[in-house]
Amino acid sequence: MDTDIKEISERIEKESGFIEQLTTEIGKVIVGQRNLIDKILVGLLSDGHILIEGVPGLAKTLTVKTLSDCIATKFQRLQFTPDLLPADLIGTLVYNPKDSSFFPKKGPIFTNLILADEINRAPAKVQSALLEAMQERQVTIGDTTYPLEQPFLVMATENPIEQEGTYPLPEAQVDRFMLKLLVDYPSKEEEKRILERMTSGEEHNAKQVITPEDVIDARKLIYKIHMDEKLKDYIIDIVFATREPEKYGLEDLKGMIAYGASPRASIYLTLTSKAYAFIKRRGYVIPEDIKSIGYDVLRHRIIPTYEAEAEAMTTDDILKRIFDEVEVP
Repeated sequence: MDTDIKEISERIEKESGFIEQLTTEIGKVIVGQRNLIDKILVGLLSDGHILIEGVPGLAKTLTVKTLSDCIATKFQRLQFTPDLLPADLIGTLVYNPKDSSFFPKKGPIFTNLILADEINRAPAKVQSALLEAMQERQVTIGDTTYPLEQPFLVMATENPIEQEGTYPLPEAQVDRFMLKLLVDYPSKEEEKRILERMTSGEEHNAKQVITPEDVIDARKLIYKIHMDEKLKDYIIDIVFATREPEKYGLEDLKGMIAYGASPRASIYLTLTSKAYAFIKRRGYVIPEDIKSIGYDVLRHRIIPTYEAEAEAMTTDDILKRIFDEVEVP
């Protein structure tokens, strides 16, 4: 086994060099936000979609657009509004009067990277259309089903303020997002650099570093990254601690969690931990990988009780207790 780990580590050390190139190119346009960039790359390499919560103006759109430039993929930004229809997203059949037939007109979802801005502003039918495409990686128009191109990544944003006129995503639909990221304000130093860069009048562009085929090849390699059996048990313990906290010495959390994480959490936490090890250029997973990505995988899969909300306890507070108490192998 040690020989296998050494071989995969050497291969990943060789083939993950593009990660540093990617972050350098993105850094030519985006100031700071390294955590956001790393986590988006984890989602891209894990073939999972991302839900982002953050106030306007934190470069969410620009980050995804810059990433698409670096990979030479197609990019679409969709502004979700209350009057949006499913056909505006996936496309529809258009009548041709010349031969009395219908032909498909594909919608903007037929791309590689999608930024779904303020997804909770669109009605349930539109949300369902997008989430079905995310899950099945295909779209049906009329009687014909069309597969979506790979790589296909949806990055949906939610605004934590101004909640009037919104349609909150049901928990079962939110569970389909691999990661939920919280984007915070930049530091004073970063904001000064942003100010200087954006008021200089100069254009800042990122060049292509890799191709979509490189992303697909990296995904295949990530599956081979070694994860020790003890770390698999550690992931299971963390997920089960969200369902049965009292069995892990967390009696105080028993009344704070209405519903724990689903089995999807165990799968995604395993995949993203491997992807996180990949961007750190390792062929094996360590406990810090699981802890680093764990909050992003789990925070939207735990439903707190009214008691937790009354005590102003967030899902991140609950997760901190779990990660502090569950024994690390």
